[in-house]
Amino acid sequence: MKWYEQLGFTSHYYPPGFAILRRDDIEIFLQQQPGYVAPEDSGRREREAWDIYIVTDNVRALYEEYSALPGVEISRPLCPQDHGMLEFDVMDLNGRRLVFAQPIQ
Repeated sequence: MKWYEQLGFTSHYYPPGFAILRRDDIEIFLQQQPGYVAPEDSGRREREAWDIYIVTDNVRALYEEYSALPGVEISRPLCPQDHGMLEFDVMDLNGRRLVFAQPIQ
């Protein structure tokens, strides 16, 4: 939880194995399932497949904020996408890819 707290998220509700994280209008639901093993997908990293896609209204400010934080791995810098979004990626401590995005105006 501390890693997400440095990204500006607070724990909204946290019973054993479940958390709702909130920052402004963004909510992320996390669940822990003992013994769960994600299915093998050998091309996942090569495709840069995302786990969480978050749309925000100021992706540039988040990119600057997160780039300055120790312990936060920016795995893909801020860049425009063919589908009309400006995005960057962050890897969490469990190797999950979070994409922060904003429509290109």
